[in-house]
Amino acid sequence: MNPSTLQQLSSSLRERLSIIADHELRDRDPATHLKKLQEASEAIEQWEKVLLLEKNVDPKLRHYLAQRSYDKALEWLASMLI
Repeated sequence: MNPSTLQQLSSSLRERLSIIADHELRDRDPATHLKKLQEASEAIEQWEKVLLLEKNVDPKLRHYLAQRSYDKALEWLASMLI
């Protein structure tokens, strides 16, 4: 697996979690919050498509992404990028 792709995916996953945790934005401007959340999710889906083209993607990572278990995917990525 390409380390750069894994780092980009990891960054996208962290960004999504950051947006989810931004309760102030959610409360102040729900439409913007939702738009940012959608954009982050779309970025993750794009990286998932890139990874699916690679033959040597770990089955656990595939499973985490397919099931939208993004916390677990991020933990797996962190253990691989150390």
